[in-house]
Amino acid sequence: MQLGTRWPVGAEAPGRIPAPIRAAVRTVEAELADAEQPTAGWAWTLTYLEGRPIVDLDDGTRIRMIDDEVALVTSIELDESDEDED
Repeated sequence: MQLGTRWPVGAEAPGRIPAPIRAAVRTVEAELADAEQPTAGWAWTLTYLEGRPIVDLDDGTRIRMIDDEVALVTSIELDESDEDED
């Protein structure tokens, strides 16, 4: 796994992240705002696994590419349990 970068909730995601993940980040942040979830101090973490970007939010939300055009929003816990089954 290669560590990428961190950025705070509400800030612009790094441009090197694929557009579907950037769109998913904006959607998750909008849903958190609509739910009036306090996110002060929360940040996203970009890492790469097998050359593919994975973005994790401090609350356990995970966004990863499932193909070249689609990003999947799940949780770290669910995503890792799927990997254990493979």
